[in-house]
Amino acid sequence: MLTLEFFLIISAALFSLGFAAVLTRRNVIMILIGIELMLSSANLNFIAFWRFGPDPDALTGVLFVLFSIAVAAAEAAVGLALIILIYRHFKSTNTFNFSLLNG
Repeated sequence: MLTLEFFLIISAALFSLGFAAVLTRRNVIMILIGIELMLSSANLNFIAFWRFGPDPDALTGVLFVLFSIAVAAAEAAVGLALIILIYRHFKSTNTFNFSLLNG
């Protein structure tokens, strides 16, 4: 039987992997993947707390997840557009080049 603690441990592992990817990677694409992993762990928490909560018939957890997925899609679209523009200018997606963007 799966319990709330199981889902919280999986979510914490996903969040830790995403956080480690954000802190250790220099490639912007990998940083965005880490951010998406962290958002997925938050979605897993929403669903787990909804499922094991006092009223699983109310769809509040599902609505939070749908809203979060919509925000993540918009964030990914804007992030990828910025990465494409930076790549066209510097021919690299390394975060070291971002310090050269100062005005």
